[in-house]
Amino acid sequence: MIAHLTGTVAGIRLDSAVLDVNGVGYLVHATPGTLGTLRHGATVTLFTSLVVREDAMTVFGFADDDERAVFETVQSVSGVGPRLALAMLAVHSPEALRAAVAGEDLKALERVPGIGRKSAQRIVLELSGKLGAPVGTGSAAAAGAGAGGDDARRDEVVSALVGLGWTQKVAEEAVDAVREDSDGDAPTGTPSEQVAATLRAALRLLGGRRG
Repeated sequence: MIAHLTGTVAGIRLDSAVLDVNGVGYLVHATPGTLGTLRHGATVTLFTSLVVREDAMTVFGFADDDERAVFETVQSVSGVGPRLALAMLAVHSPEALRAAVAGEDLKALERVPGIGRKSAQRIVLELSGKLGAPVGTGSAAAAGAGAGGDDARRDEVVSALVGLGWTQKVAEEAVDAVREDSDGDAPTGTPSEQVAATLRAALRLLGGRRG
């Protein structure tokens, strides 16, 4: 079990980052929220979970140990694998997931691509008492400034949203809405960091619409 990795950020992608640890590059899959905090060349520590399959070993990274713990716990639900678990944390914070399960808020869970009404009911049933009681509101912040960019970045974000389960039309509308909300302010950072910021804002916007 790899509990955490500390190294230099060598690359940032739409759904992952490459962390150079003593000359070894680890491909670490993470949520847009976590990826948005990374900067090329910076030294960071990511809490990790190693998922072993017959054909691959995949490392998932998180900003804190609580997020990692929730990622691993939600996979105890039948039908929830690492991909869906990561999607849940891309849309909701750990505290928001606790609040949704404790309050049996099926609509909040259905905001996650791949989770329908029956799946949401099963998640509430099987996670009851496992995540702990929520200590905050867990409400998602509205999509804000920092989104926007050129057509290439727009296409990258749309593709990422489609990969997460939204239709092409819905994904395009969300990204365009985020760009309009930016009021013409250009996001800062490298192109990869700008894509992560736009994707994060679009996910929050889509989560709010499903509510």
